[in-house]
Amino acid sequence: MLADRQKAEDLAQEVFLRLYRNLSSVGSVVHLSFWLRKVTLNGAIDRIRRDSRHQAVSLEEADGLASDSAGTDPLLERRLRILLQQLPPAPRAILLLRYQEDLDPTEIARTLSMSINTVKSHLKRSLAMLRECIGETVQ
Repeated sequence: MLADRQKAEDLAQEVFLRLYRNLSSVGSVVHLSFWLRKVTLNGAIDRIRRDSRHQAVSLEEADGLASDSAGTDPLLERRLRILLQQLPPAPRAILLLRYQEDLDPTEIARTLSMSINTVKSHLKRSLAMLRECIGETVQ
């Protein structure tokens, strides 16, 4: 979500420090997973808001993509990653929770304290925008 490994590592360190300080308030393993997601997402959104300037990176400067399967298209993956970074924080978080964390819309709504309809509309609009932009790239 932060599109910067160093920022993500710093955020992870802050989240686990907060967990250490608040460990007594975490009641169960299920609550722990929910707590970690919520604190991490909120921290990422806060960092994005603080670092409101988004800088474009040329293809030569960008980090290489790691790919597990030989059938994937690295250029398409890179384009998707760039398009995801252009989304506002809330829709970006929803897409990442849905397709990276494989959460269903109900769990996403609970995690982000949003209505289920808001989550579904963000998913629908964001996916339509991604499809449109990818379609323009392919043509």
